[in-house]
Amino acid sequence: MSFDSYFPGGVILDVRANDEWDAGHIEGAIHIPSYEVESRITDEIPDKKTPINIHCAAGGRAGEAKNTLLAMGYQNVANIGGYEDAQKLSKENH
Repeated sequence: MSFDSYFPGGVILDVRANDEWDAGHIEGAIHIPSYEVESRITDEIPDKKTPINIHCAAGGRAGEAKNTLLAMGYQNVANIGGYEDAQKLSKENH
């Protein structure tokens, strides 16, 4: 699976399940489980121009969330892969 470029300074959206989040997460990330993205995203990130870097455990759920956000009109959305990928990118860019 190929992933998208990271948006430096963008929001990090973690779409993993609650137990995965509880086991460890990136400081400052927004957590919305993948099955709740459509119903909760506008409350958490109302500006559809906000750069959003989405990750899950391996990239699959993040890809689904990206497609959902694009369909909802969000413009700057990147699937940055899994948790380890996101940790590395976050450290490099923050």
